[in-house]
Amino acid sequence: MGYTALYRKFRPLTFSEMVGQEHITKTLRNQIIADRVGHAYLFNGGRGTGKTSAAKILARAINCLNPQNGEPCNECEICKGAISGSLTDIVEMDAASNNSVEDIRSIREEVNFLPTKAKYRVYIIDEVHMLSTGAFNALLKTLEEPPQHVKFILATTEPQKLPATILSRCQRFDFKRISNEDIIKRLEIVCNESNIEITKGALAIIATLSEGAMRDALSILERCVQDGENKIDENKIKDLVGIPKVTFVNGIIQAIIEYDIDKALENVDSVLKEGKDISNLIWEMIKYVKDILVYQATGKLELYSEEELSQIKSISEVVAKNKLVNLIYQLSELESKIKYSTQKTIMFQAGIIKLCNKQAEISNEIEERVEKIEKYLKSGKGVAVSSENDVAPSNTRIMMQTRMPTSQTTTQTKAQTSPGAKKQATTENKKFSSRSEEYWPQIMKDLKQSGKIVLYTNLMGTKAKELNDMTVGIEFPNGMSSFGKTVLEKQENIREISNLVSMACGKEMQIKYIAPEQQSHAMTNEENLQNFANQSDIPFHIIE
Repeated sequence: MGYTALYRKFRPLTFSEMVGQEHITKTLRNQIIADRVGHAYLFNGGRGTGKTSAAKILARAINCLNPQNGEPCNECEICKGAISGSLTDIVEMDAASNNSVEDIRSIREEVNFLPTKAKYRVYIIDEVHMLSTGAFNALLKTLEEPPQHVKFILATTEPQKLPATILSRCQRFDFKRISNEDIIKRLEIVCNESNIEITKGALAIIATLSEGAMRDALSILERCVQDGENKIDENKIKDLVGIPKVTFVNGIIQAIIEYDIDKALENVDSVLKEGKDISNLIWEMIKYVKDILVYQATGKLELYSEEELSQIKSISEVVAKNKLVNLIYQLSELESKIKYSTQKTIMFQAGIIKLCNKQAEISNEIEERVEKIEKYLKSGKGVAVSSENDVAPSNTRIMMQTRMPTSQTTTQTKAQTSPGAKKQATTENKKFSSRSEEYWPQIMKDLKQSGKIVLYTNLMGTKAKELNDMTVGIEFPNGMSSFGKTVLEKQENIREISNLVSMACGKEMQIKYIAPEQQSHAMTNEENLQNFANQSDIPFHIIE
């Protein structure tokens, strides 16, 4: 006899052998006992959750000559024929390869004939969502009112693709993902009967990798014994499926948290040299960060050794939860970016370098905060603001200077060297200052009324001062925060303030920001140049 795969060899033969679907098997047994079996069933659920196995058990149970508490006996002629595949009254059809109208029409013709041996003719249609529109239409009438000796069992992983007319004609049963605990219990039974030695850690890894699919778990187990050795541990499974060692994953995550680019790239290179898949590495990194979060919340973890737990503990004590959550999102985003890239290694290494860059992280946080505030304001909810005299939340003093376009700045002025000229300049400054005190409050009101709340709140408490006919300084008595500086340095905000100032002054303006140290330095240079011009009697003009 040829070799049989484990998932076929250990396929459940009764409802009691099915794993993790007690809510379905109990209902089906009760229907069989009460002789209230429906004419059409729809089994829906993820891969490897037992849909086809339940369909086969149900087909045998309703035809069994000696049913026992709603279960097939698997000993009578009908059951043995169904198990071996020789019973023609139970028809299994794969809709993925038999999805045409002609295939369904052949069923419509067959249902008129009585079963040869069994009580019912049962049609099991797997992957039924693959049927064509015409095939669904051909099945409708037969599915709604089949002969009494015919039963339909449809199985699918995507019920949303089925027409509503089909769904309404079936009793629907949703198969849920099998829990890791149930998968481990079933794997232990399989290993005992197959003389396979396996550690508890290895069983837990297989259960996690299977993602709730019993068939996948058995397939992974089968791969692990293909080398002829019936001994399985954690390292053997990780080598077979390409999972990197926890030591390297810990090194990468710790380097990211410490912003150590060299250490992170060193661990990445070690993993890639072993031939591990990048997608598996990112998956392990995300899972490791998640486990750190779980440890912070519960103080305990499974599947880790004492040494590995101590490493997780040391990380959890120095990193905040919000950083770990952000790291999970960033790693998931990185995985999406490299999924379809032809240069996966380069993209991955660049992504790790970015995660280790502290300045980039701070900039991203500020941009996210600004974006959230803007979205909130655009939603129409607004923010509560007080009078214009309120102090702006800031800690830095900056000056915004404007200048006329090149066409208007070509006219040069001689340096004012005489005492009378200095007195005239002082008078001009007072005139400029009084003008700015008149129009700046109106500009603030315009910002508030036009809904520019972010600009308004960051300019509250400021004073405008015209330094000359081309320069306007905006003073922040209490300074400006880094967040406020980020807002005001946006090009669209610069243009907004520039336009308002230009309209108030009656001429086009252009603005730029100057830090306090730059401002004082620029004033000192100007005074030096002025002194040099006075001593040398040289006319000069400074263009901002």
